[in-house]
Amino acid sequence: MARYTGPRDKINRRFGQPIFGASKALERRNFPPGVHGAKGRRKQSDYAVALGEKQKMKFGYGLLERQFRRVYQKAVQSRGVTGEKMLQLLETRLDTLVDRLGFSATRRGARQMVTHGHINVNGRRVSIPSFTCRPGDVIEVRDNPKSRQLGSRGLETTQIRPLPDWVTLNKDAFKGTLTRIPTREELTPVANEQLVVELYSRS
Repeated sequence: MARYTGPRDKINRRFGQPIFGASKALERRNFPPGVHGAKGRRKQSDYAVALGEKQKMKFGYGLLERQFRRVYQKAVQSRGVTGEKMLQLLETRLDTLVDRLGFSATRRGARQMVTHGHINVNGRRVSIPSFTCRPGDVIEVRDNPKSRQLGSRGLETTQIRPLPDWVTLNKDAFKGTLTRIPTREELTPVANEQLVVELYSRS
């Protein structure tokens, strides 16, 4: 399955924020990469700003263009505000929930746990990161030594991370439940979803 495998520190520096998590490179060199990066950031057009927001969101959720466009198209077909629906679809992906529950310290690690078959949903193994969970679905680390070792490592690393209000977690049982769909007010995306919607609506 396709995924971004390029340099993460350069992406963090390009956007001036830790898209992939804490970055020492961003702390040391808080300017864009390249020979002209240290000269400062030039003023961008409205299109460039919107494109940057789309790229930030894609990198933040670990999606490539075709996958991300499908999320947008599904959001357009849903009832409600397109930007909010898009964020809700992204937040209810299985790999996102594995990350939110703390079974993995990173989104990339969460995706890998799913694709390698370490996660069950409602008692059945699911190896598709884009699998959409529904309220009431139980996400569980499979009951085998390798899976539980990965889950334990993730929970230990993320124990100080706050748990979102729309999920519950039973650490002892390595189980989490999606209790409801999050509202827009509860979400703090890395990018402005409205600019992303406007960018796609132009094409």
